[in-house]
Amino acid sequence: MAHVLLLEPDGLLGETYQKALELSGHSVDRCREAQSAVHAIDTRLPDVIVTELELAVHNGIEFLYELRSYGEWQKLPVVVLSHLPAVDTGLMRALWGELNIAAYHYKPLTKLKDLVRSVESVAVPAI
Repeated sequence: MAHVLLLEPDGLLGETYQKALELSGHSVDRCREAQSAVHAIDTRLPDVIVTELELAVHNGIEFLYELRSYGEWQKLPVVVLSHLPAVDTGLMRALWGELNIAAYHYKPLTKLKDLVRSVESVAVPAI
């Protein structure tokens, strides 16, 4: 199964997502802020990253740009799980393409099984 980095600022939601992923056989490192996520990735490369876009200090978009600035992290699959709805515009499609977003979930409409399914479909074990 996959090693997941979960970047979720809300403690209760983070715990819920972590348990759902672990019950599905995945290992999870959970962070609440972007800088600790960068440190966690540097310490142990995940197979997939699940991130919220609404973060304190550095927002999720800034985190993704920083992530993609490192050559060895450019291909890491990213699943966005956010309170922000995805808006289907040319600009947003270009942004997601540039940041290599594998899947996008709007939290109010996402079931835990859908999150797990997305993680399993995009995770590529690190070499």
